[in-house]
Amino acid sequence: MNPLIFRAYDIRGIADTDLNDDTVGRIARALGSMAREAGATTFAVARDARLSGPRVRDAMVAGLVACGLEVIDLGAVPTPLLYFAVHYLELGGGVMITGSHNPPDYNGFKMMIGAGTLHGDAIQTLKQRATAQDFVTGEGSERAHDIVPAYLDRVVGDIQPGPRRLKVVIDGGNGIAGPTAMALYERLGFDVVGQYIEPDGTFPNHHPDPTILETVEILAASVREHDADLAIGFDGDGDRIGVVDHDGTVQWGDRLMILLSRALLAEEPGATIVGEVKCSKTLYDDIEARGGTGIMWKTGHSLIKAKMKSTGALLAGEMSGHIFYKHRWYGFDDALYAGARLLEVLSTGEGSIGERLADVPTMYATEEIRAACPDDRKFDVVDRVVARLRDVGTVIDIDGARVTFDDGWGLVRASNTSPKLVLRAEATTPERRDEIRALIEGLVAEESAR
Repeated sequence: MNPLIFRAYDIRGIADTDLNDDTVGRIARALGSMAREAGATTFAVARDARLSGPRVRDAMVAGLVACGLEVIDLGAVPTPLLYFAVHYLELGGGVMITGSHNPPDYNGFKMMIGAGTLHGDAIQTLKQRATAQDFVTGEGSERAHDIVPAYLDRVVGDIQPGPRRLKVVIDGGNGIAGPTAMALYERLGFDVVGQYIEPDGTFPNHHPDPTILETVEILAASVREHDADLAIGFDGDGDRIGVVDHDGTVQWGDRLMILLSRALLAEEPGATIVGEVKCSKTLYDDIEARGGTGIMWKTGHSLIKAKMKSTGALLAGEMSGHIFYKHRWYGFDDALYAGARLLEVLSTGEGSIGERLADVPTMYATEEIRAACPDDRKFDVVDRVVARLRDVGTVIDIDGARVTFDDGWGLVRASNTSPKLVLRAEATTPERRDEIRALIEGLVAEESAR
């Protein structure tokens, strides 16, 4: 097995090589064994729209059944519905077969034992057991279950739209979230325009990542074409949201979090809210100004869910569009539900997202910059950059380095899902933003060349 597929909070690799049937079978047996030892008897399996999904699913189910588990096959559904099924049906765990926003030839696993998501040491334990073939054996079974009706009923029963009938463009990106999102927002009474809704694992129209420039431009054009109030885009498996406002302006995850945090704090004064190291300073300042407790934490869905649990946070979010609601929901990242909560807020009262956030201090930030760096070198490069940044500013090192100055900050961290470094800079002026960006990029270039 390729050891590099075992990442910080999931497993991910090239489907036809890294995730051949033998490797998937070993991973399934290791996962099933860990679940059985934790007391599980039932286990959910779901997959996204990738062409390798059915093959990988068959190998995964066979391995889980061989451990003695009753496998509940949810079929092709968004990742949040896998999480929902585990909570709602009180299952012993689950695995989502997905490559998320990676290219079409990738696939992978997001895994739960009980209500907790596997990450860090637990994934390394799984790797060791798969390598050693240290497996529990039993006689399991398999049955299909359609979770979509229960999910739709649960969300529709929770969301309380206001009097404004918003017009919203939904871009499914030919990922797995499109059909469920369309059904949900139509049932909630919004005027919904769909594009690229049909799941297609070749992703023929654009890459299934709602935060990259290509997708943002498509969303902006659709908002203008349909004179919509906003556009919502989803990644390949439906756990990340991208939003473009009525005027075509992209509203990154940290900006959405300010709007959602304000609504939450009005309902739950003093609530704890978790952000990650890429989020704007304005998010943490706004939470504090409104009486909440803002916590900056590591990037990664599993890591944030664990932090929410340990702190009792009611909301969390990442710039990349993972948004997690514990308030009125289950505490996992669910782009469909987050979109419904956003529409709930916007349909009450007047104004676009930008108009409602007009009082947020203006900061100038880069997009999320991704620099190629091999998986076996990226963490070492970041460590060397961190050491050098300590000489120029105050460093927050919970995840890479966020170096702060009086007038801005810069970030470098290693991606946990791809062979890349992630950089971002923010400042009070464009010129200072560019200076901080140049500092970070320069150090990364120097240390990468060593």
